[in-house]
Amino acid sequence: MPDAELDGRPVAPEELQALALTNYGSFTTLRVEDGIVRGLGLHLERLRRDAQVLFGVDVETARVRELVRRAVPERGAATIRVTVFDPATDLAAPDRASDPRVLVTRRDAAAVPSPPMSVKTVAYERDLPEVKGVGLFGALRHRRAARLDGYDDALFVDASGAVAEGGTWNVGFFDGHDVIWPDARVLPGVTMLLLQRAHPHRIARVTPADLRGMRAAFATNAAVGVRALRRVDGVELDADHPVLDRLRNAYTSVAGEAV
Repeated sequence: MPDAELDGRPVAPEELQALALTNYGSFTTLRVEDGIVRGLGLHLERLRRDAQVLFGVDVETARVRELVRRAVPERGAATIRVTVFDPATDLAAPDRASDPRVLVTRRDAAAVPSPPMSVKTVAYERDLPEVKGVGLFGALRHRRAARLDGYDDALFVDASGAVAEGGTWNVGFFDGHDVIWPDARVLPGVTMLLLQRAHPHRIARVTPADLRGMRAAFATNAAVGVRALRRVDGVELDADHPVLDRLRNAYTSVAGEAV
């Protein structure tokens, strides 16, 4: 297939105008390996749920699966992004957007495991964190600023002072005893949900001050799986801690689904 299709056919540039100019829609990103996706059902359910929130209608998950299948290479790994948006979205009358379409794009998959990264905490909350929205302005603004300051990315802290998530990833911690997922409003990431099913954990409020008591930390999303954090602000963390390999093994042991 071409690198981008809209509803199963090559997309015309003018059909992407609304997406570019209004930035209203949702998406999910899949890592496909030899035709297999971990958490495929969760990705499809996310698209259905988010379409209801943003457009008031369902998307047909069977149809989405069929469109994704067109983009999957016979062998090897690829990253597939599925974006749901309405090309008729109007800036002046967004309430009329009620006929979402499915854009499928493909790119090369990143090598895993990805190298450890350093992150800088910033005060920020995404609009409607529970939805994986295409509006990434705030997340990219903070990522850019963090990178200009010598970090790899930004880690968001909400208005209550609790650590929440990264711009395109969930975060988890290890305090020497337990894997801890933050108790905050975050995107229910598919990789995070799979890991919560596969590995013992607890959910607790985490503040930047608590990070000095952590032994390890990690980022998760479908593209990278489990990625170590080597530093948060001035706190150095063990990027080679054995718990990270245990989490990676737990994740890779999750049975995938054929697209």
